[in-house]
Amino acid sequence: MTMAARDIIAADAPSHVRGAAAPPLLDLSIGAALDAAVARHGARDALVVRQQGIRWTWAELRDRVDTVAARLLALGLAPGDRVGIWSPNSVEWVLAQFATARAGLILVSLNPAYRRHEIEYALNKVGCRALILAPAFKSSDYAGMIAALAPELAHCAPGALQAARLPALRLVVCTAPQPPPGMLAFAELQRDAGSAERAQLAAAAAAVDPRDAVNIQFTSGTTGAPKGATLSHRNILNNGYFVGRAMRLSEHDRLCIPVPLYHCFGMVMGNLACLTHGACMVYPGEGFDPLAVLQTVQDERCTALHGVPTMFIAELEHPRFAEFDLASLRTGIMAGAPCPVEVMRKVMERMHLREITIAYGMTETSPVSFQGAVDDPLERRVSTVGRVQPHLEARIVDERGAVVPRGTKGELQVRGYSVMLGYWDDDEKTREAIDADGWMRTGDLGAIDAAGYCSILGRAKDMVIRGGENIYPREIEEFLYRHPQIRDVQVVGVPDPRFGEELCACVVVQPGATLDAEAVRAFCRDEIAPFKVPRYVLLVEDFPMTVTGKIQKFMLRRLAGERLGLQAPDGGAA
Repeated sequence: MTMAARDIIAADAPSHVRGAAAPPLLDLSIGAALDAAVARHGARDALVVRQQGIRWTWAELRDRVDTVAARLLALGLAPGDRVGIWSPNSVEWVLAQFATARAGLILVSLNPAYRRHEIEYALNKVGCRALILAPAFKSSDYAGMIAALAPELAHCAPGALQAARLPALRLVVCTAPQPPPGMLAFAELQRDAGSAERAQLAAAAAAVDPRDAVNIQFTSGTTGAPKGATLSHRNILNNGYFVGRAMRLSEHDRLCIPVPLYHCFGMVMGNLACLTHGACMVYPGEGFDPLAVLQTVQDERCTALHGVPTMFIAELEHPRFAEFDLASLRTGIMAGAPCPVEVMRKVMERMHLREITIAYGMTETSPVSFQGAVDDPLERRVSTVGRVQPHLEARIVDERGAVVPRGTKGELQVRGYSVMLGYWDDDEKTREAIDADGWMRTGDLGAIDAAGYCSILGRAKDMVIRGGENIYPREIEEFLYRHPQIRDVQVVGVPDPRFGEELCACVVVQPGATLDAEAVRAFCRDEIAPFKVPRYVLLVEDFPMTVTGKIQKFMLRRLAGERLGLQAPDGGAA
């Protein structure tokens, strides 16, 4: 919407804003929304997966989803069971997303970059009963890692796993045509379901309530262990719907989705935005490749494109960029990291994305709580994250919890339909995140101006954003403390022209130890995701401290930047 004079309020008014009350929230499960999409757009394109040669209409997608959902229940899964998905973007991922929702199962989104340590923790934390995985992706051997964690697979029938290290896991499904021993081929889930299986699915689907949990997304924990943000049908279906409305999506749009499905950006802002507006989901590849995106936009006549700023930069800077006709593009979302004004200007002018929007949120809020409008001025699009979404409230508070005046910096808090159900099996962390009145503490520092636009001014708890990936240093520190030669470690973000920030581990070694930077990185590589492996490792004698003994991370960032010769965006050292 265009900013009107009546939207401007007194500058000393409280920083408390409410989104529009219309249109009403969708009171549907994701399965019911899929039926509604078929009723309205059944013969239109729903899904294109370029690398797999998939091109399905909404009616075809629903039929395949129902088959997979029926087969999952027939294999012994019951509504409420958790089903992990560990795979890059693929048709199997999309089928798993919609089939689990249809059957009343809870999909657990697992980062494709996870290694053994992380996957073992995640599967056990939420008690996954089933796991769907790709055989491998890039440097990750998923099947090999699961076989190492559960060697019992080699001697069991599919669906009958009893693994000491993964005690809840019974069924492992692999997307390979010939899966390893003990794993079921995903193709078996696509085998026609019988009438009894269909009846079982119909009963399960009818019992799904929109407020039921449907998805668990892991967020890096500031205290080390990732937390499982538990989201309902109502949470994410409505968020996809309102994100799509802000983009003015319709059944005539074709959205290119190069962002990962394991993250809310792909599965909510991508798939569910398309589902609720009848737009076509277009996947250019398993992972991000700028050339594949450019080719896909041209060939599929995509009208919308999602990405983090580094993705758009890579597309714009590709040596073959000028060869492609991108004139079909109109809108999309740039999110995940601050957007430089020059990048936004080039995206609007050279990629024809004149109605691109900026969005802000967090996994715990499904994810989007603020989004720009397609007709916001350029300055607003790059200096703010837009205004609060419909049916949500937001406020800025000081350290005492009091709402501050407009334009004053404080912590951003959000309340409304999008706030998660809680962290799985962690009431204490849930209470820390959501107060008794339902306000979600984002931990981000922001300010809301007189027109209701929000600016994100900083991050609490030293979170690092590397190319759109949120990384909490504490998680990396906790892992590195396991190294016998490391006495102390602090991880900070340092500036990087490509990713925005990179990780730097400042390490104090044990007396007499002989440890170098490469050895520290090697210790990380097989156990934690590649994007969490520190690019820089500095061996230091000690850390800058306050008089009360607290480590001054801002000083550590500056010292690291000086030693590495890195400059912050304002020209000063990091």
